[in-house]
Amino acid sequence: MVFHVARIIAVANQKGGVGKTTTSVNLAAALAIEGGSVLLVDIDPQGNATSGLGVDAMSLTKTIYNALISKESIESLAMQTGVNGLSIVPANSHLAGAEVELVNMEDREQRLKEALAEVSARYDTILLDCPPALGLLTINAMVAAHSVLIPVQCEYYAMEGLGRLMESIQRLRQSLNPGLEIEGIVLTMYDARNSLARQVVEQIRGHFGASVYQTMIPRNVTLAEAPSYGRPALLYNMASAGAQAYLSLAKEFVVHGEKSPR
Repeated sequence: MVFHVARIIAVANQKGGVGKTTTSVNLAAALAIEGGSVLLVDIDPQGNATSGLGVDAMSLTKTIYNALISKESIESLAMQTGVNGLSIVPANSHLAGAEVELVNMEDREQRLKEALAEVSARYDTILLDCPPALGLLTINAMVAAHSVLIPVQCEYYAMEGLGRLMESIQRLRQSLNPGLEIEGIVLTMYDARNSLARQVVEQIRGHFGASVYQTMIPRNVTLAEAPSYGRPALLYNMASAGAQAYLSLAKEFVVHGEKSPR
């Protein structure tokens, strides 16, 4: 008998402002709209994925913090969103305390992996929206994940940041998660009118080859505005270039997943 297991993907980049949460929210929504069963786990104390899906982060009494620190079940914490087929395990600023509290705990790097094991069979995809740092929260996500999806802004320092992240992933492979793969690199905030952006794309594709998704996410007003309305771009303005790009990325992501063993 073959048991269904979700693809668990950490959406990570140590550099902030690269479109990480925008990618987590909109890829999750696009996969659900395409018919998938998706769980988005917000593991960033900023809670932007939570508020971006219309949940008032500061009114919550229970979040992913409770799964990590007191081992409450993911099932009891998951909330249905406005997108059919997409649930979220929310986060808020209380999660910042978990970085400190986890330090002295047994199996501190394995907490999220253990929590997700209970619900893995219920979803097709579990996306983990990581904070922009390689602390214990991101390490928990990378230990729990089968692979890492890396959003990269089309800007001057992109390659430098990517190099550091790849080194971190390699260290995790050697110690805590030998099977961790690179799911792919997503180029974000692309502006075709900008010659530097075009050079960065060429450089990253030249260096990382097939690991880079063909779909590029453009700079787009809808992607910038939608979070303030608590909606993914696909619900806010489906016809926008940003929303259409994430639908395209979702299709590419599904095909890529069918080729990848887990």
